[in-house]
Amino acid sequence: MTNNKTSCPFPGMNPYLENPELWSEVHSRLIVAIADEIAPTLLPNYYVAIEKRIYLSTPEDSILVGIPDVSVISQEAQFSPELARNSTNTSTATLAKPDEPQTVTIALAEDVQERYLEIRDTKTGMVVTTIELLSPKNKQAGEGKEAYLRKRQRILSSSTHLVEIDLLRSGKAMPMQGVTKLKDYRILISRSDNRPHAQLYAFNLQDTIPKVELPLKVGDNSLVFELKPILDGVYNRGGYHFRIDYSQPPIPAISRKAATWLNTMLAEQGLK
Repeated sequence: MTNNKTSCPFPGMNPYLENPELWSEVHSRLIVAIADEIAPTLLPNYYVAIEKRIYLSTPEDSILVGIPDVSVISQEAQFSPELARNSTNTSTATLAKPDEPQTVTIALAEDVQERYLEIRDTKTGMVVTTIELLSPKNKQAGEGKEAYLRKRQRILSSSTHLVEIDLLRSGKAMPMQGVTKLKDYRILISRSDNRPHAQLYAFNLQDTIPKVELPLKVGDNSLVFELKPILDGVYNRGGYHFRIDYSQPPIPAISRKAATWLNTMLAEQGLK
């Protein structure tokens, strides 16, 4: 499949890059790589801005930060005449040993930054197209998903085109109607002048990543966008070939059918 043994061994998306230990870095690298790839072709009429949104992510189990297991003084023992007498008469009383504490983890809220791209008109600065690369928090219940859905709805209600790239098998796919068959990955192209209709490019682990067109202003030709070579460049520059253990199954897990294909494909390349 490839002559370079350190190149990405997959024809499309590499499922090992979805590992939570790697994805945050992959996301950051890929956003910048996409911007660097398309910017020269868009100039001078357009430029690509790297933007970010920030929100507070609070784990669901962090509502109760801490509850003491044992009160210092129980309600029933706040005052006892007998205890008071004993305390007065015994000047050499010895304090009882405290109970051994438990070591617990307190779930804290964290500031989350998510980067995305905007293709802007050079003369006016107007946002023409927004390019989103989904993160796990965008697809899981919580503020990350709610913040993204609010932003998504604002775009869909505006004159800005939306390009939404989902390279994550885990989590729930973004809401859309008319999907006939669920697949592992998705690229959604929503042109402002064609809503509510949109173009969905869905593909599985075994497939190549489809070429798509990035919409621009009316009257300008769309930009042909090929994600695979950009992703492969990120794979090579990030040294992921040396950081991934292909003898282990990918995380998140894949289906049995996909695993059979994956193991055969990796074995043919000497990686299993």
